[in-house]
Amino acid sequence: MKVLVYGAGAVGSVHAARLHEAGHDVSLLARGERLATLRRDGLRLAEGDSPVVRRLPVPVVEHPAGGYDLTVVMVRAHQVDAVLESLAGLDGDVLFLLNWAAGAEPLGAVIGRERVLLGFPAAAGVLDGDVVRYRAASAVTRLVPMPIGEPGGRATPRLDRILAAFRATGINARAEPRMDDYLRTHAAFAVPLEQATNAAGGPVALAADPDAVRQAVRRMRQHLAALPTAPVPRGFAALRIIPEGLLVAMLRRFLRSPTAAHSGLVNTAPAATAELECVAEQLRAYAG
Repeated sequence: MKVLVYGAGAVGSVHAARLHEAGHDVSLLARGERLATLRRDGLRLAEGDSPVVRRLPVPVVEHPAGGYDLTVVMVRAHQVDAVLESLAGLDGDVLFLLNWAAGAEPLGAVIGRERVLLGFPAAAGVLDGDVVRYRAASAVTRLVPMPIGEPGGRATPRLDRILAAFRATGINARAEPRMDDYLRTHAAFAVPLEQATNAAGGPVALAADPDAVRQAVRRMRQHLAALPTAPVPRGFAALRIIPEGLLVAMLRRFLRSPTAAHSGLVNTAPAATAELECVAEQLRAYAG
């Protein structure tokens, strides 16, 4: 499969590397300083804190040239409009793997609804200078699926092909018939938590402030109540009915855990802040 990964940040780079190593014809789109670095040094990756850095010769492009079977968009939500403009005149399927709560309609309105698929990324990483440091696959990450779905939840041959391509990389990709709802549910939970964590200065600091955790829980519930459909996964419906005090205690315990410490919850970089506000605005659109 000929694939363009649109977005050369840490997460896009990890997925491009996996697809490349699985034998696909992959190009990675980058801009600015990141483009120059990739052209000079190649895609450099390291597992966790390992001093061993490996270099992958993944081709790098500055502009989408067309002829791709699949374009995988892995940018921040507030950057999507610019991506849509550059893809509008091209052919091929487009999989949006990102934080997004606005549904498929605004994407399809620009590039054609028949081209759009939605998903949420599984592999994670961080940029350490020009080295992408990724987490080793654990039993948990192998079990947690990467959902991908068609608008409307159809089962299609192209969805099967895309799932097979990611599964060949070791990612546990699965079809999600309610992908729009999955993304909205994730945003309803994650946006208040990330906003509260950033304001507190980290998960441990937030855990030490039960009032701030309680306010985050209430915002989660408000977002979930405003969604037009039931939460996906269904387990998130419990956030509506678990007693507030118990939910606050559970969240504080999570915030003190090693999982929270390595989750990347705190990110006050301008791009991360802009994305968080963009997705929050998408959620507010459902609140009326």
